[in-house]
Amino acid sequence: MMERRPFSAEDVRRRATERLRLDLPHDAMRAPVSAGDHALSPDAFPAEVSKPGRPAAVLVPIVAREEGATVLLTQRAARLRQHSGQIAFPGGKIDPQDATPMAAALREAWEEIGLHERHIDPLGYLDIYATGTGFRIFPVVAIVRPPFELTLNEEEVEDVFEVPVRFLMDPANHQLHTREVESGARQFHAMPYEGRFIWGATAGMLKNLHARLYCD
Repeated sequence: MMERRPFSAEDVRRRATERLRLDLPHDAMRAPVSAGDHALSPDAFPAEVSKPGRPAAVLVPIVAREEGATVLLTQRAARLRQHSGQIAFPGGKIDPQDATPMAAALREAWEEIGLHERHIDPLGYLDIYATGTGFRIFPVVAIVRPPFELTLNEEEVEDVFEVPVRFLMDPANHQLHTREVESGARQFHAMPYEGRFIWGATAGMLKNLHARLYCD
């Protein structure tokens, strides 16, 4: 068994098993949520942001590397209409045929980057995250067991890369930025890493991962 040293995959597994749930409340699709783009700047978003929106799911893939766990992230294709070039988790809209948000996250990971579910051990859900674009995202934390090969859907994903969990879970690397928008000043989380600007909903969900697993 892999050693449970800090920021190893087994340490993440232990923390997630103790603190996250693999099931969801019965009203998860409808109840207002507190986590989301609006949390830092409520005045910059309409009140409807925290209310039920279009359901989506993402996989938060914790790769079990021997030198320390990493988080697998994607860079969205530049040709996409929305959020082009941004850093994201594998994921997308929940389709009618998806039995659960977790099923949607696993399906999207396969369709976007060719990550097969035989490599994936789901651990539980983070807090549901509301976006300013009207989505209600269900983040599924999972251990990903190497070796695995990825095949990118170039229509959606330009690149994939990994960031050490040790870096992402260090509060010293958590930044708070401000941007002026039509409705006022908007604040958002950011975690720049080696030339990659991880920000917005992705950074917000990583911040929630830190709060849920590493804040006692």
